Amino acid sequence: MVNDMTKGSPLRLIIAFAVPMLIGNIFQQVYNFVDAAVVGRFIGANALAAVGATGSIISVLVSWMIGLTSGGGIIISQCFGMGDFKKLRETVTGLIYIVIAMSIIISVLGVSFSKHVLLLLGTPESVLSDAVTYTRIMFMFLGGMACYNTANAILRSLGDSRTPLYALIISSVLNVFLDLLFVVVFKAGVAGAAIATIIAQTLSAAFCIAHMIRHRAELNLVGLSFKTSKEMISTIIKAGLPGALESCMISLGTMSVQRLVNSFGASAMAAYTASTKIDNIAIAPIVSVANAISIYTGQNTGAGNTDRIKKGLYQSLALLICACIVITSLIVIFRYQLLGIFLDPSQAWEAIEIGGQYLTIVCVAYVVAAFMRCYLNVLRGAGDVNVSAVSGVTELCGRVLFAYMLVRPLGITGIWIATPIAWAMGAFIPITRYYSGKWMTKKLV
Repeated sequence: MVNDMTKGSPLRLIIAFAVPMLIGNIFQQVYNFVDAAVVGRFIGANALAAVGATGSIISVLVSWMIGLTSGGGIIISQCFGMGDFKKLRETVTGLIYIVIAMSIIISVLGVSFSKHVLLLLGTPESVLSDAVTYTRIMFMFLGGMACYNTANAILRSLGDSRTPLYALIISSVLNVFLDLLFVVVFKAGVAGAAIATIIAQTLSAAFCIAHMIRHRAELNLVGLSFKTSKEMISTIIKAGLPGALESCMISLGTMSVQRLVNSFGASAMAAYTASTKIDNIAIAPIVSVANAISIYTGQNTGAGNTDRIKKGLYQSLALLICACIVITSLIVIFRYQLLGIFLDPSQAWEAIEIGGQYLTIVCVAYVVAAFMRCYLNVLRGAGDVNVSAVSGVTELCGRVLFAYMLVRPLGITGIWIATPIAWAMGAFIPITRYYSGKWMTKKLV
């Protein structure tokens, strides 16, 4: 269903668009959530640490692909707001070509260098073999994830956040079944968890693509050809590269933190893995509303509705501040029970205590993350994409610098404190840029 966000109540439209994305984000996190729970409960803490050690590597390379699809999505949303459907179709074709090329490159790099990077990160010998196996399988069959992210970017840019949600619900339920089948029944270990995720992702991509083919007239995709232009390829890369760099910088910061966490042993690694799974779900409302603001801003930029963009931003921030207070309170109260989903308290209480400390420190700063993501996505949707890279570099520097500075006097607690500080540094850039007003002249089409 195409959704025109240039008319009607801004907050109502943003919420209506964000809610399916929120549910989708939660189901997307269920992929990793179930992997971690099944692996941690049925194989052990070391296996959970192995899966956790792979997250930052996968994130660094995949962030390039996701960033580029998001860049294509910005152009598509602006074309929709302008009513230029010919250029919209040209953008879709160019985006498909870019994702195919990036998928091949990322897959080859991931399979070839995963072990070397894991060793560089100081992954303990006890978890190295499982970590390498999991990483290589995920990169070898990257196509399903690539197809889903491309279809997801196209559909969301046209205002359809429900179809990606339905795809994720189906694939997440299947992923639960396949995880239990491969890990518990077939005893396939971490390889089984990876295979289950790959199959589920591929089916979610197939669902979205089939929907786009059936509803191509409604989506203004009739007449889509294999032809694009060098200019359009260049524009998509220009729009997507800063976002890809931002995501990559954040992932590199996470990788640097992972290396520090690894130095504290398997219990700390298991705690970090379990805690970040909870953290990713808790922060999903912020991510969903911020992504909705990006599409909302893109369509209204195309239509020339600057005042409407500002109104939507301020109303969304007020909503997220209230949401952050509720989420933070719940996590602080129930942190140990949540960690118990992944780790057996009778066998891994040390890891649960470490994870509880992480969640307490990080969740207090969710409101800072809300400001950073909302302002950044307004700029991105308006076409002021270079700010993403600057913000990403700033956040990376803050996370790495303060983690290494604070780890000596405070131990592992210093690593956790570095994350809120990095968010505050990353938020300063887009907020300053927004109030300069320069983003209003950065329209891409």
